[in-house]
Amino acid sequence: MSAVRQHPSNGNPTTPVSEYTPTEPVPAPGAVEMHPGLDLPLLHDLIRPDHLLWSPRELRDLTSLVTSELTGPLLDIVRVDDQQRWWAKLGLTGGVELWLLSWAPEQGTKPHDHGGASGSFSVLFGALREDYRYPAGPVRTVHHDVGSGVGFGSGRAHQVRNVSSVNSASVHAYSPPLLPVRYYSDLAEVPPVPPQRIHAPQPSAPQPKELG
Repeated sequence: MSAVRQHPSNGNPTTPVSEYTPTEPVPAPGAVEMHPGLDLPLLHDLIRPDHLLWSPRELRDLTSLVTSELTGPLLDIVRVDDQQRWWAKLGLTGGVELWLLSWAPEQGTKPHDHGGASGSFSVLFGALREDYRYPAGPVRTVHHDVGSGVGFGSGRAHQVRNVSSVNSASVHAYSPPLLPVRYYSDLAEVPPVPPQRIHAPQPSAPQPKELG
């Protein structure tokens, strides 16, 4: 992982340009949903269905262990689409959501935060650039290589991109799960006040969200 690089801020906070609210219900405490390709005892042990609130360190440990211990099954599942973002839900409990994402060259997310959730991601293959900002702080840049992982608190807004010439993939986790994702026109415009946690509604029809 390279050194963190700092960017100047324009100091002009604004409201999110849009918000995505998940429509998938959160499982009841103790319940778990698993991807059929990863419905394995090890992942059941790692995802801890009875654990309802994960710290950034716990999330980082989760994504790091999943990428290192379940590499083979993840490589069987992952797909790369040059035309659009691809992702697959690996697991969901009342306390955490776990995803596998792929990134063709030049693919990436919009600037966003996770609605008050803590998060983590670990790189399965390739490399990713992350530009991030905490409330009232500067915009910084870090490059994540294979095997590297990061856990972050609820105030972090970021933009993740594959700026290399080869495909990348990563495993992501968020807790609490399925909170609304808030998008911004630019990381420099993230409000200086930390986001309040917004609980998602619980309707029945699931929809994907942009992840990263």
